[in-house]
Amino acid sequence: MTVTVRFAPSPTGYIHVGNLRPAILNALYARANGGTFILRLDDTDEERSTPEYAAAIKEDLGWLGLAWDRFETQSSRKARYDEIKTALVDAGLLYPCYETPEELDLKRKIALNAGRPPVYDRAALTLTDDDRKAFEGEGRAPHYRFKLPAITAQWDDGIVGHKAVDLTTQSDPVLIRADGTMLYTLPSVTDDLDFGVTHIIRGDDHTTNTAVQLAIFAEVAKIMGKGTDAIPSFAHHALIVGADGAGLSKRLGSLAVRDFRDRGYEPIALLSLMARIGTSDPVDLAANLDELAAGFTFDKVSHSQARFDNVELDHLNARFVHEQGFDAVADELSGLGVSGPQAARFWDAVKANLTRVQQAADWWPVVAEQITPVIADDDREFIAGAAAHLPDVLDGDAWGVWTKALKQETGRKGKQLFMPLRQALTGKDHGPELKNLLPLIPRDEVLRRLGA
Repeated sequence: MTVTVRFAPSPTGYIHVGNLRPAILNALYARANGGTFILRLDDTDEERSTPEYAAAIKEDLGWLGLAWDRFETQSSRKARYDEIKTALVDAGLLYPCYETPEELDLKRKIALNAGRPPVYDRAALTLTDDDRKAFEGEGRAPHYRFKLPAITAQWDDGIVGHKAVDLTTQSDPVLIRADGTMLYTLPSVTDDLDFGVTHIIRGDDHTTNTAVQLAIFAEVAKIMGKGTDAIPSFAHHALIVGADGAGLSKRLGSLAVRDFRDRGYEPIALLSLMARIGTSDPVDLAANLDELAAGFTFDKVSHSQARFDNVELDHLNARFVHEQGFDAVADELSGLGVSGPQAARFWDAVKANLTRVQQAADWWPVVAEQITPVIADDDREFIAGAAAHLPDVLDGDAWGVWTKALKQETGRKGKQLFMPLRQALTGKDHGPELKNLLPLIPRDEVLRRLGA
């Protein structure tokens, strides 16, 4: 059996860290098992799905290096779904219902007040042809429900273990709305069986849905002439939460994949974090996706919620940046305005203090432009006197020679000696080592900043 998995986002928004996790876990499982990774756009929601979001999903996955082996869209398969719908209706498994949302809500409230579970009462199954004609004469269009069997659905989940759900505690699910559009369930089941999907890896918020879908899988597989071995296995991972354990729902606006890209994060840093949080493997910077996939199994995925911490992402990204030679980042630096004979020396001087490559643009003016020095009133005399001791040649030894002379002259040492010089030369109170920056600044500009 060839492992076949799918990532099936709806093109109704951008990919964010919440739905990036199943994308990564599916890609890792396929790669670890020499399988096939399908990207399927569940775009049956015509009102909310847009070509722009569809293109963005492909672009974001491409930026991350999550290459797919097969691409499908549900919007191109409507005839196939109608075929399966008709077969289910003919088999008496998909039946028309005419209740309005208000009537259904009232039924739920009555059941709850009576201490009963708010399960649909299947009243529509007792309707006669005349009843249905009367409803349609009122202008009511039917929605369709799938008739669940009175069984306990059971499966061995790849991550959370054995699961069992009594389907008599579940309402028959609506598969087709009154306006004729299909909810995702029937198209998804149809696609999974048609495309030979072997494993469905998704969030544990779908666990109860799985029990219902297994019943639908069984009947659709029969219609297709397939056996139960065609029904995929399931693995439900815990959802992503923030570093504080709180949900991400209110923060997703700043957690889109493209936002991380635009802020200068490296794809391998984001992949490394997302692939390892919530697993038994330590979070560490990987060289590539193959390294992340090596040895990946469901046994490593924790049942506990995975915590997304931007501090960890910064740490991984910084490690990547610190390891990069100038040639690897030259084009990006050029796009930031960092170019010329000193660009390579500048990169070596500042990279150890960067979390992202684009932050180099914050330091380039320090060596390439005139900046406004910061000089405290108590330090003005010291800074003015420092100019007299500035070495004639600003080479790699200049900083040490200069500060040694100033220490002997003024008695200053430590922060009292170094901080005023840093603020005057860079306009900042932190940053790269000045022994590396000083040789990159023209001597006359250094003197100007010192007020000489």
